[in-house]
Amino acid sequence: MKVLVIGATGGSGRAAVAELVRRGHEVTALSRHASTLTGPGVRGVDGDATDPLVVDTIVPGQDAVVVALGITESPLRVRLRGPAGTSMDVRSRGTRAVIDAMQRHGVQRLVVQTSYGVGATRRRLDLASRLVFAALLAPQIADTEIQARELHASGLDWVEVQPVYLTDADADAPYVSASGETRERRVSRQAVARVLVDAIERDEHVGRTLSVSGTPAVSDTTVRPAAATAVRE
Repeated sequence: MKVLVIGATGGSGRAAVAELVRRGHEVTALSRHASTLTGPGVRGVDGDATDPLVVDTIVPGQDAVVVALGITESPLRVRLRGPAGTSMDVRSRGTRAVIDAMQRHGVQRLVVQTSYGVGATRRRLDLASRLVFAALLAPQIADTEIQARELHASGLDWVEVQPVYLTDADADAPYVSASGETRERRVSRQAVARVLVDAIERDEHVGRTLSVSGTPAVSDTTVRPAAATAVRE
């Protein structure tokens, strides 16, 4: 498949590109520095994902799009002073530009990484996470809420992927749930990338919000991760 990755040089975006290439897909990668992504199966395009004209030039001909937008700067700095290199509404603006272009050009499959604790999973947050959201991440979470609403109203074949706290650790086995259940409070970006690509390849996830968490070490006699039972960048 031909797959466009938006936000391709962030941690999750890079992991998604690598997983897509590993599975034999043809990847177009968009970010402000995507030309740094080189190798077989990857075409890097430098550009602003919130610019509708930029997005509109690369969506035609794609079979699917993955959105992994986020702000990579320190959350504390962003909360106190605002982001230096990225707009605060990058998630919603970029996703809106993608949706508009996909609707114009007849591209249907859209997979968007948001954050656990957005939408229906908000009520499942523990007290510590609620405090972090309120004190540190409130503006970013508010924009992610808008992003998710735009996605659900798009009329496209959408999948929302909500990871818990992201790490750069070695890949773990993702626990995936469509009912908001989680196991470990952290999950590797590589594990989330596997879920993002599964959502591209498999139709049963369409129209679902998938929570993704890590899986604790288990013996062969205990429950294994679910394929699907029902941020942060």
